[in-house]
Amino acid sequence: MATGFVPRPVPAIDRLRAYDPGHDLPALRARFGDDRLAELGSNESPFGPSPRVLAALAQVDPATLLRYPDPLGLGLRTAIASTTGVAPDEVVLGNGSHELLMLLGQCFAGPGDEVVFSEFGFAVFAIAAAAVGATPVQVPALSRAARMPRGHDLEAIAAAVGPRTRLVYLANPNNPTGTTFARADLERLLARIPADVPVVVDEAYAEYVEDPAVGSALVLRDRHPNLVVTRTFSKAHGLAGLRVGHAIADRAVVDVVNRLRESFNVNAVALKLAEAALADPGHVARVREATRRGREALAGELTAMGLFVHPSSTNFLLVDFDRDAALVEAALLARGVVVRPMGGYGLPTCLRISTGTARDHERLLAALAEALA
Repeated sequence: MATGFVPRPVPAIDRLRAYDPGHDLPALRARFGDDRLAELGSNESPFGPSPRVLAALAQVDPATLLRYPDPLGLGLRTAIASTTGVAPDEVVLGNGSHELLMLLGQCFAGPGDEVVFSEFGFAVFAIAAAAVGATPVQVPALSRAARMPRGHDLEAIAAAVGPRTRLVYLANPNNPTGTTFARADLERLLARIPADVPVVVDEAYAEYVEDPAVGSALVLRDRHPNLVVTRTFSKAHGLAGLRVGHAIADRAVVDVVNRLRESFNVNAVALKLAEAALADPGHVARVREATRRGREALAGELTAMGLFVHPSSTNFLLVDFDRDAALVEAALLARGVVVRPMGGYGLPTCLRISTGTARDHERLLAALAEALA
């Protein structure tokens, strides 16, 4: 019922654009039916969670639903610490890494401050800056040209850090470009950034990386206490529906984030199942190998169609069509194939396509051949 009420959000929120999660997938599933819809737009794992996770789910005590979860998530934090070689009090949990990226913005930046991140970087970086009224400093990517990898320019990012910089966001591998940077290059960047400026490296796709020169930023933390690494269980672990992420940081950073972190932000079932996922590294290894094979095969097919496929170390491909990709995306959607348009990232000629099952790829390629014709 209309009341005449007009909300008046604070200026930073009034200017903010909401994160775009893509298409209304529940509506599309109802329209096409699950067996007629190829979902290749959200970078989910088509291989699902570990069998250990499914076994743990079957054993969940119904009484778990009656009680609040452990507010500290100590069991999961201890498991994360054990697998990454850190202390439990250097781990903070989030409702996905998205929440943690937003919390870090709230904790360390505000009006008058600057937040530095790369062009074509993860969309949440800009949202986190805008939400607190900070000035976003978007650094041009290595290349803006078609048919060239569009990754982070770490030299330019270091040069963009100034006296007003309060936070730097990076992603390795980066979403949506799939590009990576070497750990040695990251260390050179860290050496040029003031020690009181947190540098956040989002490693949501770290489990897919095979290049030892890329590796993880975690090994640099002893020399650079301002380094924060965020990760998620939504990708290689196949637990996107649970929304569990974590950040590894200096104890002082974790303490600050915990002051603002919502109580019970990770539910009890998610805590239990994420811990079970960590107990099966073999599953992640199998997912990584199957994803690599599927990604390379799909990239080969798309390249044979005359399309430019960005090199990728993830479970998705950024594909440049050298034309308005919105028309291609609409044609695919009409045929029950969901991919992610990239106009919002400033890449209107590109689509981001997740790797899926062999059947998903067959449907994509057939629909794409029709759309391009």
